[in-house]
Amino acid sequence: ILNTIYSPQLMKYLASILLSVGFLPLSAQEIVINTNNTALVLRVDKDKRVYQTHLGKRLMHENEYALLPQMGEVCISNGNGNYFEPAFHFTNSKGNETVILKYVSHQVKKSDGNSTETVVLLTDSVRQNSVRLFYKAYPKENVIVTHSEIINNDKKPIALKKYASSMLHFRAQDYYLTQFNGDWAAEASITESKLGFGKKMIDSNLGTRANMFASPFFLLSLDKQADENNGQAILGTLGWTGNFRFTFEKDHENKLRVISGINPFNSEYQLKAGETFVTPEFIFTYSDEGTGKASRNLHNWARKYRVKDGEGDRLTLLNNWEATFFDFNEKKIVDLISEAKSLGLDMFLLDDGWFGNKHPRNDDKAGLGDWQPNKKKLPNGIKALTDAAKQQGVKFGLWIEPEMINPKSELMEKHPNWVVAWNDRERYYFRNQLVLDLSNPEVQNYVYDIVDGLLTTCPDIAYFKWDCNSPLTNIYSNYEKEHQSHLFVDYVKGLYKVLDRLKAKYPKIPMMLCSGGGGRTDYEALRYFTEFWASDNTDPIDRLYIQWGFSHIFPAKTICAHVTEWNRKVDLKFKVDVAMMGKMGFDLNFSTLPKADADFCKNAVKAYNGFKDIIFKGDLYRLVSPYSNTHTATMYVDEAQKRAVVFAFDIFPRYSTAESTRLKLQGLQANKMYKVKEINRYDGKDIEVGTFSGDYLMTVGMKAFSEHRLQSRI
Repeated sequence: ILNTIYSPQLMKYLASILLSVGFLPLSAQEIVINTNNTALVLRVDKDKRVYQTHLGKRLMHENEYALLPQMGEVCISNGNGNYFEPAFHFTNSKGNETVILKYVSHQVKKSDGNSTETVVLLTDSVRQNSVRLFYKAYPKENVIVTHSEIINNDKKPIALKKYASSMLHFRAQDYYLTQFNGDWAAEASITESKLGFGKKMIDSNLGTRANMFASPFFLLSLDKQADENNGQAILGTLGWTGNFRFTFEKDHENKLRVISGINPFNSEYQLKAGETFVTPEFIFTYSDEGTGKASRNLHNWARKYRVKDGEGDRLTLLNNWEATFFDFNEKKIVDLISEAKSLGLDMFLLDDGWFGNKHPRNDDKAGLGDWQPNKKKLPNGIKALTDAAKQQGVKFGLWIEPEMINPKSELMEKHPNWVVAWNDRERYYFRNQLVLDLSNPEVQNYVYDIVDGLLTTCPDIAYFKWDCNSPLTNIYSNYEKEHQSHLFVDYVKGLYKVLDRLKAKYPKIPMMLCSGGGGRTDYEALRYFTEFWASDNTDPIDRLYIQWGFSHIFPAKTICAHVTEWNRKVDLKFKVDVAMMGKMGFDLNFSTLPKADADFCKNAVKAYNGFKDIIFKGDLYRLVSPYSNTHTATMYVDEAQKRAVVFAFDIFPRYSTAESTRLKLQGLQANKMYKVKEINRYDGKDIEVGTFSGDYLMTVGMKAFSEHRLQSRI
């Protein structure tokens, strides 16, 4: 009957039957949050509690959402009769921990671009505490961004013990979690597991370098393990440059709740009367076409709405770090600036070691905090270098680590209370440094003045690499004396205040987000940074895995990839091809390279400039995973589906696998003809492969691999 005589009247009739048997609550009200392909549906039941009823594929007929059963409250709070992990836990001045949040109202309004924002107001009528839930839906990108605001309408402070950004409910046969773990030099390693009964948490307690071990994003597959092109997948990430927690709780009825937000560990927050606490944004997308589609959704959203200059170009660069480390002078740097010019690169980046006089920065044990050019190394200061770069016709960038301090520094001598550190016991130093206390407004001003001072005295500085090597250690704030548990939250808020001021005054300056490698990779920081340093590990084999992991969440133009001397067993072409899959740079001393290698790099820069627009703006297709350990391949296709670039790598192929494995492409127009050629060859000659239909390339495929180890082709 439904297939043949569907009508609104019929649906009302069916709904009345379901109501009569108690399947639907009386006077239920649906709140539908739509993208083009996805719907998140909330229901206000008869006692004014708000439940989620659907998250998944958007239905053609919106009134059919009334037929769906309720799953769980949109924000379970402590003591409200629900026995599972709460999203919110507040304590009032009398020690009362029960909060029951009920629907008051909701409104829908247009937001940035074509997005629509739904705001739901919930209130505890006894305690007068309120929560606003925000859901911003981006139709074309199929992304939903949610956060919450907690409002203390009481006359006395309340203690926030848990304050989630999001709580989502799922009902499926099975659940599979993909997490992105790692360490220094092993970031974004993929681990997959099936979720069983109980709780699984992914979290961080590290403060500044928050995702040194666990990344603030995940992939959830419903019913079965999703692959690149098939299955239901949720990609989720928290926009917060600090401690985070994702809690996955599967119950006895096989239902799953996912709570996302700031990690409440050691972070109880006192909210004064009349104050509002705003949680960070949880950003997610749903795909019923596999993980590849989910990634493309996030990439398109990020470039358009979130990443600083997300739709702009990126600068290729030469970094001096591995060429000189701390041992350089003005002449060496000027010579390297000339090398950047000869290679056809856009910029030269001066890394660590340029500052400190009383305590010169000749190693990592001194100087952090004293941001004056070292007179012995750079007698004419930074301006002499920016002038040299300007004369060569390249831009000049500079490494800074303004949140950190060495105990051996003038800053430590002048302001010992500015650091996060105990005063009554021996201190622990990570990389010989401590963290400045950015919860303190005086420290915020100091950090702002570092960058502002450099740009004021040297206005031709065109780029910053902003590093952050140490997690928060020796946890004690001389500023947060009354509320030490505020430190982890207020530190991040303080960082954002500094970055907001810098962005307001210098809106166009690009910056690289770095944290001892990929220790900070989140979409709130990327409001201020154009790109991030994925890892200090530039071994091209390891980078295939690291960049593959990060590609699930972040577009290629945000992932910095440099060609270095790491792993000398791999040839230069392989290294360059790996770096071309992101925002390419070099960290080599070209004066020591054979002429043929230097010439290849020059030609590679030209080739990259010819197709990087496809990588920066196009759709990503992960064709073959490096976790096969034999081959891997990645493809980018421009929006018009007229141009594409394919990267193919032989890792450790087994006998005959290259001959039997044809690479099937994706994202092309089946009825169009494509001319295929191999480019960026070491001999400098492009090779015409042939002309094929998109249908042939996607159905039959092409030969792209070899039986030889550690070879690559584009």
